[in-house]
Amino acid sequence: MDMKQILIFGLIVSPVWSFGMPRCYEEQELNLAAERKLRSHYPQPPEPAHAAEPDSAASCPVELFQQPPQHIYDRSLSPWRYVLVTKEDHFPSTYAEAQCQCSGCVLIQDNKRPVESFDYNSVPIKQSRVFLKRELCEDGKTYYLKPVSVKVAVGCTCARAKSSP
Repeated sequence: MDMKQILIFGLIVSPVWSFGMPRCYEEQELNLAAERKLRSHYPQPPEPAHAAEPDSAASCPVELFQQPPQHIYDRSLSPWRYVLVTKEDHFPSTYAEAQCQCSGCVLIQDNKRPVESFDYNSVPIKQSRVFLKRELCEDGKTYYLKPVSVKVAVGCTCARAKSSP
């Protein structure tokens, strides 16, 4: 092979080799790179305004149905609240996830007081969402961003209880 053929071969093969290799980032440039990549390739849904810490107690809020609720998560017969979830090695690292507040579902019949019925179950509705996970590069010092799909609860719905045959 002469020099011209080697150069042409290198120009053809080089993009193929680099295409499969992820870009490695220093730790201090990782946040900015993740934000840029999320914005351009994996747009994120807006976060709900009200989110609680995951360890705070929640109970089935049947009393909410005696007053006019304002939000869909309070009006549902399977009400939910949003809790903050943190995964340090993911971008975004903190996000809101729906948590069902009742085991059963709230029943409203005639003019009676609302009650939680266990003939039905409150079940989370899950949606796949793309996050960027921080992975160590081969050099052991830098990181690359790997897209991962995570199922995130976005609300709750009421379903018939599972019954055994």
